[in-house]
Amino acid sequence: MPPENNLADLGEFGLISRIAANVTIGHGVITGIGDDAAVTAITPGMQLLTSTDMLLEGVHFRRSWHAPYLLGRKSLAVNISDIAAMGGIPRWATLSLAIPKDCSLEYLDSFTKGFLSMAADHGVALIGGDTCRSNSGLVISVTILGEQLPELIIRRSGARPGDEIWVTGTLGDAAFGLSLLEQEGGTVETPRRDVSTYLISRLLDPTPRTAAGRTLAESGLVTAMIDISDGLMADFGHIAELAGVGGTIQVNALPISPAFQSASQRLSVFPCSFVLSGGEDYELAFTAPVDNRKKIIEITKKSGIDATPVGIVTSSPGVTVIRSDGSEIAPQAHGFTHFT
Repeated sequence: MPPENNLADLGEFGLISRIAANVTIGHGVITGIGDDAAVTAITPGMQLLTSTDMLLEGVHFRRSWHAPYLLGRKSLAVNISDIAAMGGIPRWATLSLAIPKDCSLEYLDSFTKGFLSMAADHGVALIGGDTCRSNSGLVISVTILGEQLPELIIRRSGARPGDEIWVTGTLGDAAFGLSLLEQEGGTVETPRRDVSTYLISRLLDPTPRTAAGRTLAESGLVTAMIDISDGLMADFGHIAELAGVGGTIQVNALPISPAFQSASQRLSVFPCSFVLSGGEDYELAFTAPVDNRKKIIEITKKSGIDATPVGIVTSSPGVTVIRSDGSEIAPQAHGFTHFT
């Protein structure tokens, strides 16, 4: 490792070399970091899946809250989740960083370790990227590439009236964790005692559901799927729009974690908007015929996560939320959007 102890001494290409020194060659990588372009070999018969996400300081994260190691993990996790949502196998990633002057080399080393740990967890190889200076905060851009057999790729547009609406895991944890951080003023280093560690970890270190996504794709039981990044209302809304359908969600069926339940009891409030519109849980929402319910419960449990039916796809447009007595709920928000 170079002897330089700050980013200015190390320079752009020194930083790239420092990152590359910790990268292992992955599946299908012929030429990785160091040439003008990476060379990879896709598995015969499969199609390539590609997705890109950006994380901007002050918009998607705050460095005072988000430890660099966990930020590195999340930067890749949110991209892997897109591949999982199509039933794909994540393979390769590129990482580009726009770095402000006050970002130390120690910070970047920890960030890289986190990024590469998430890559190792999911069999992803870092094959390239770019670095530059930023005058307005840390900017992270990741492109993920995966693959899958064409007949197994699950798109958003396949939902049909009468299908059940499902979600994996629990909803609202990340949004609740963010709210607690904002209210209590906790930091990554010294969180306040009354801030739930679990809820915050769901925000800062999400787990992409690759095993469940791939299992559902291979089962042939699912008609449409998406990852929940902006909230169930918004993300199922994308399925509904592309499929030309609508949906009814049963609020009492929505799965919440014990930590969510405990925190809401302690605060004497049940923040329904977190569950419906909070986002950043990176669970999967999918649709499937009613007759597939038993099989879906069995196969998702085998993949390490529970799945819950929470509603029904309708032929009429729009997404509504109802209570167990049939009365309708008007959510305060329909999910995160950048340009409002």
